[in-house]
Amino acid sequence: MLLNVSGQLAPIDSKRHITHQFRLDKPAAAIQIRFAYGPKLLEDDGQAKELIMISIGSYIAPEQQSPVREGWRRYLPLKNLLTLSIDDPDGYRGACHRHDAEQNLFLSEQEASDGLLSGKLALGEWSVTISVHSVVTEHCSYELSIWTEEADTA
Repeated sequence: MLLNVSGQLAPIDSKRHITHQFRLDKPAAAIQIRFAYGPKLLEDDGQAKELIMISIGSYIAPEQQSPVREGWRRYLPLKNLLTLSIDDPDGYRGACHRHDAEQNLFLSEQEASDGLLSGKLALGEWSVTISVHSVVTEHCSYELSIWTEEADTA
């Protein structure tokens, strides 16, 4: 196991980036990544309506707000959104801006999950950044695990 972390987020963490580092000390055939967070949805329509009305007031011109406010339900359900990006010792290895609350990703020399770049798995310090786009629930938990598949030594 290269990395196994978890954390708790709140709405104040929206638009924040959390970077975790891990070290690849020996050759590997692949790097496996499991990322999960939850809850995904804000289930309380009353809270959702409050957030939607605040957003309408912030982002919609005053003269256009009335019809948008009347149709507020079309923005449901509100969702938490966390995404990942990865860097190896030499730089950028890709980003996974998926909406899935559970993701299983991989990198190898020959192939990689969509959004990630295949190529040499360089030894040294790597990092994975969790971009907290939006937390709309009171709390949002995440778990991130990274491990390797052993390289053939034959």
